[in-house]
Amino acid sequence: MTANHTERAVIAKRVDSGTADTSEIRDLARAAGYEVVGEVTQTRTEDPAMHVGEGKAETIATTAVREDATVVIFDNQLGPYQTYNLGNVLPEDTRVIDRFRLILEIFGQRAQTRKAQLQVELAELRYELPRAEAKASLAKREERPGFMGLGEYDESRERDIKARISRIRDELEDIEQTEQHRREQRRESGFDLVAMAGYTNAGKSTLLRRLAEDLDIDENEELHPDLDTTAESEDRLFTTLGTTTRKAEMDRRDVLVTDTVGFITDLPHWLVESFKSTLDAVYRADLVLLVVDVSEPIEEMREKLVTCHDTLSERNQAPIVTVLNKIDRVDDEELERKREALSALAPNPVAISAKEGANVDALRDRIDRELPPFERERLVMPMTDDTMSVVSWIHNHAHVDEVDYGEQVIIEFEARPKVVEQSRAKAGDLVAAESA
Repeated sequence: MTANHTERAVIAKRVDSGTADTSEIRDLARAAGYEVVGEVTQTRTEDPAMHVGEGKAETIATTAVREDATVVIFDNQLGPYQTYNLGNVLPEDTRVIDRFRLILEIFGQRAQTRKAQLQVELAELRYELPRAEAKASLAKREERPGFMGLGEYDESRERDIKARISRIRDELEDIEQTEQHRREQRRESGFDLVAMAGYTNAGKSTLLRRLAEDLDIDENEELHPDLDTTAESEDRLFTTLGTTTRKAEMDRRDVLVTDTVGFITDLPHWLVESFKSTLDAVYRADLVLLVVDVSEPIEEMREKLVTCHDTLSERNQAPIVTVLNKIDRVDDEELERKREALSALAPNPVAISAKEGANVDALRDRIDRELPPFERERLVMPMTDDTMSVVSWIHNHAHVDEVDYGEQVIIEFEARPKVVEQSRAKAGDLVAAESA
């Protein structure tokens, strides 16, 4: 269900120890379109029946009535039975959603491509499956689980969910094969593939705009129809749900940079699993830029780096360069302290301000150094009309140092190994045709 912009919400959060921080869940609720009108927090171990204690559940119910709220949003993961039990305490027609149901609502609102929509549906079905199983269990005990989004029990629902999950997986696999084919075409066209990863609001979209600044990509439109001319960089969670690819401005390389979906704190396995195909853009890149907000506390940065590395290490083969972004928000001393504290997780990072453009040139140099090395080649070809089209092709796919037009055409260039290989084959065909 998508939030109505007038829907009033009460935030609830339980923590094992310390003080509950509700800033992120408030941002998430606003991102989904809710108006936050109250909050209730509790510090205690989890109650198996209702997540919070019975007294605190009554307080939440009272707050919901007082604030005329129609939804209670928990910044925790609720089990199916906890959701059901809370529904018995809250006023009738008051929904309970947990952190992950909220994230799915936001994803559902932002999903524009077929792939993103399928991934959201897959995540929603994975979220619903244990709830369908709970409904079956409650129905067998002759209870009526019609509360709080658990819904009425339908015997066939569980089977339907599993069948739909299977169909979505198959369709996502087909989409991924198409995208992988496109990536291989790009590599053969001489493009290096760079992917950006990191948490939401780390500044990935701003950096993408900065790296591709003032670059006209119209010339590549037919070759790469998914190249997007814009990438939003507003201060908004989950701006990038799908992937946005743009050609970067580099001195001697053709580089495509892809901005991917942002990581979110404490994501459950089933949600990460649903968006694995979006992360394929990261897994299959030549280089990964891991963007981190350097203005955040060290502990938070450390936790996020660990999560990112854990997620990426599963299948990623490419080198990772950590980008410490937003240096405009910290002084040199704080930057150095954080760089030192995180050196084990982020060796030799590049510190930049994507917003102001500081050190972005140094990042471009680092990208150039980290990408697969170019091979140098010198080709000698006969002077024919067909040779001119090969020379033109090499100009488009390589960094040409020199061309000598005499009785023969001699061209010196450097390029990706695959482009060098193709160039040799084309030159070989010309020589063979001349000798025939």
